[in-house]
Amino acid sequence: MEINEKLFKALANQTRLNILRWLKDPEKEITSVSGETVRFMMAEKGGICVADIVTKAGLTQSTVSTYLKLLLDAGLLLSERHGKWTYYRRNEENIQRLGQLIQEKL
Repeated sequence: MEINEKLFKALANQTRLNILRWLKDPEKEITSVSGETVRFMMAEKGGICVADIVTKAGLTQSTVSTYLKLLLDAGLLLSERHGKWTYYRRNEENIQRLGQLIQEKL
């Protein structure tokens, strides 16, 4: 991971920062509307369903999907596809590396 404009653009929005915070502790922060428990989604699906993030954010699905793509492209999220659903989780390795890079370079 390198510090670049794409990374800081992804972080330059309160809702995108909230998404990263919610995904840090999804069992506490996100209520599943899909019928699956958050614990099951994390263990079996590898992340949280977009629909549940949309509900938490209170924004349209297209807006949240755009935000998730920016975070994914910046290397801050990982995604896993199961059928027609995509599940997201934080890329903890890159988030830790970002903190180190900021400390070292800025």
